[in-house]
Amino acid sequence: MKPESNPPDESIQTLYRGNWLTLCQRGHWEYVERNNAGGAVIIIAVTDDDKLLFVEQYRHPIDKRTIEMPAGLVGDLEESGDEDALMAARRELEEETGFACDSIKFVHAGPSSAGLSTEIMTFVRATGLRRVGQGGGDESEQITVHEVPRTKAGPWLFEMAGKGYSIDPKLFAGLWFLEHSRQSD
Repeated sequence: MKPESNPPDESIQTLYRGNWLTLCQRGHWEYVERNNAGGAVIIIAVTDDDKLLFVEQYRHPIDKRTIEMPAGLVGDLEESGDEDALMAARRELEEETGFACDSIKFVHAGPSSAGLSTEIMTFVRATGLRRVGQGGGDESEQITVHEVPRTKAGPWLFEMAGKGYSIDPKLFAGLWFLEHSRQSD
């Protein structure tokens, strides 16, 4: 059985358009669209010595430092208009963590928050990691990279939550994909 799509008589109304986001309404439902990106990519990155790469950064909307997997927007840079998720993953991995990779493979794609946004997130697995730079993000970011042994990731994340960090729930989906997805091997 194929899922139903939206009723054809519901038109989309733009309520507000900002620099980065547009607030839309379809029927009674309000939601946001990104103006400058073709979705997001989340990178499940494990070093050859079985350490997971996590990034820490301050997130303005929640006014807190978060622990996340390396991630970024697809096609959000002027010079990357035809960028796909795999290309964005390579760029974001190096920019945020200072690591390059030999291989990027698609794992899964789905909505980031189906009731709030049209954004689709793509999870990818990066292998053959090697340090090529400092990382830390672009000039607008101050990212700290954490290399955590895979076997200690759960306790480390709970420890960080206990210290007041926000732990991005998508990170746990990435950990599940790491352990259960054939594509991530």
